[in-house]
Amino acid sequence: MTIPVGPAAGPPVSANDVDRTLLASYGDYLSAQRAVDYLSDQKFPVEHTTIIGSDLRLVEQVIGRMTFGKAAAAGAGSGAWFGLFFGLLLGLFSDDSFGSWIALILTAVAIGAVWGAIFGLVAHSLTGGQRDFASRSSLAAGRYDVLVSSAHLSDAQRLLEGLQ
Repeated sequence: MTIPVGPAAGPPVSANDVDRTLLASYGDYLSAQRAVDYLSDQKFPVEHTTIIGSDLRLVEQVIGRMTFGKAAAAGAGSGAWFGLFFGLLLGLFSDDSFGSWIALILTAVAIGAVWGAIFGLVAHSLTGGQRDFASRSSLAAGRYDVLVSSAHLSDAQRLLEGLQ
């Protein structure tokens, strides 16, 4: 859904946005992206456009209950990655044979997993039951405005009329 063209609300995002005017507003990012992509396909100089998300909100998607087992497993996974990284770094400076290099890396991964599991358990127990769930957070906008340089506004409006 588009809103009639008018001056953009709010302060400019950067110095390049000072002369930009609202071309259209959309309820989701994909629609705004589709409009700019359409302008690009029509050979419009899209470097004169900006997409601005407004009415930001934090969305936290709960993905499951956090138990001691899951906390230990998540900590072990993180610790194993850290151990792999550390083992590879140590292996770079090792003059030993390939077999001992692999043993060094596997030992570092194992030690990292064990310590990661311990830290995961301790961190989960310190919450005292206040947050017994796992979640993912993201930002979402309520509206996405497509702004265009005032000098290119009429061309963009004409081209955008062809988008349905």
